[in-house]
This record gives sequence, C-alpha cells and structure tokens, in this order.
Amino acid sequence: MKAAIIGLVGTLVLAGCNTVSYSGPGLEPIPGSITYSGQPRTKLTKSPPGSAFPHDFTDQYGRQVEETYIIQPDRSLIIAHRQYKPIRFFGD
Repeated sequence: MKAAIIGLVGTLVLAGCNTVSYSGPGLEPIPGSITYSGQPRTKLTKSPPGSAFPHDFTDQYGRQVEETYIIQPDRSLIIAHRQYKPIRFFGD
C-alpha cells in the first residue's frame, strides 16, 4: 500500500514538472529590453505560450545584461529574470 501511494505521489510530482508557468508580474523594462517601448508589434506565433528565451544587451550605463522572457498565452512578453554580467578587465 505504501509503495502505491509513493508511486502516485511521484507521478504527480513528475507531471507537474512538465508544465511551464509564470504567474508573476515580471520585471520593469529598462532601456535595451525588448519590451522597453511597449510590447513588440510582431507576435511570436511559432513559439508556444510558456516558452522562454534569453536576450543579451548593453544597458544605458554600459553594463552587460541578460534577460529571460516568457511568452504569455496572449503572445505578450514578460521579463521573468534579469542578470547583470560582471565586468571583465583585461588581465583578470
């Protein structure tokens, strides 16, 4: 009986791992973000909702930034993650 319950719980946990969902409000866009001037005019029609993709750019202060976007069901984009890359100097 315990093995059946453990198997059922394990199956439910694994099934939940297949679903990509982001319900947060997202980060505010900064200059260089894809959504800084509003949502892009072209819709991402080939990528399914829930897909994530990165975008690298240099911000207004010269820092390297990597943002991760998630495509929403209405095909709009939200910024799910932003990371500032460390500045590398020659000789480091």
